[in-house]
Amino acid sequence: MLNRRNFMMASLSALNLPAPAQGRRVGHLVVIGGAEDKLQDRVILRRFVELSGGPKARIRILSAASAEPASAWALYRTVFAELGVSDFESIDIADRAAADSAAVSEQILGADGLFISGGDQGRLMELIWETEAFRALHVAFHLRGCCVGGTSAGAAVMSRHMLVQGEATRLPEKEVAELDIGLGLVPFAIVDQHFSERRRLGRLLSVLAQHPDMLGVGVDENTALVIERGKGVEVMGAGAVTLIDGRQMRSNFDVIDSRERLEMLGLRMHLLPAGYRYGLNRASSSNWPLPSSLREALELLVEPGPMRG
Repeated sequence: MLNRRNFMMASLSALNLPAPAQGRRVGHLVVIGGAEDKLQDRVILRRFVELSGGPKARIRILSAASAEPASAWALYRTVFAELGVSDFESIDIADRAAADSAAVSEQILGADGLFISGGDQGRLMELIWETEAFRALHVAFHLRGCCVGGTSAGAAVMSRHMLVQGEATRLPEKEVAELDIGLGLVPFAIVDQHFSERRRLGRLLSVLAQHPDMLGVGVDENTALVIERGKGVEVMGAGAVTLIDGRQMRSNFDVIDSRERLEMLGLRMHLLPAGYRYGLNRASSSNWPLPSSLREALELLVEPGPMRG
């Protein structure tokens, strides 16, 4: 009897899908903090297309996180057409039955680039958690090298421990934010978006106190963190990425009540501005030598984690 993973692999073979646009690739993640430039230079979206295989890539757009998915699809359809992409489609997931359909799985498994729009990350996960679409997405990324990009809610959903909601407190407080299960493509970090613009440092610190084994990743608007599995990261756009490592932290989380102020000692924070690459070897880094603390954090950030299925 086939288990789920073997069933998905058998289905992948049966589909006789074409090879990726540039042959076998290592999957990239393009984690966008929201409000990316869609009208001018479109640096981030151009990079997403490039990492997907260029204008001939098969781009699929998942807009189910949006309250108005048709409008989100129409917007990105125009953007990608103007970037020269000829093969793009909407992945329509109106309910969990659609997320379990063979048609949706085939769209995901055939994609060179999968772009997840903004909206409500909780809505998206309610639709696809433990469905065939969820499993197909993991197969596409881990085995086919599909480039997965996401903006705003589409960035937050990359995490395994996904930030769902929570106010932006001036200082970190216990249990100020709510977490849920995300896609898990960034398995060892919690991603927050609109980071500097909405002053979310206190919020991200709050959830790190609750999960000190995780990294915190805050991505500014019109800024993308590009993650290449096992190799390094690149920051693009207009802002910066704030990377927080609390694995050596001591906090008072276990001895205070909900919404009380947190003490957090021994945190390590790195500010990665747009325009820089941070690789794990000399040839792929524009900032060498890397501090050991940053190298340790990057090693965890680029670790792909398990394929869910």
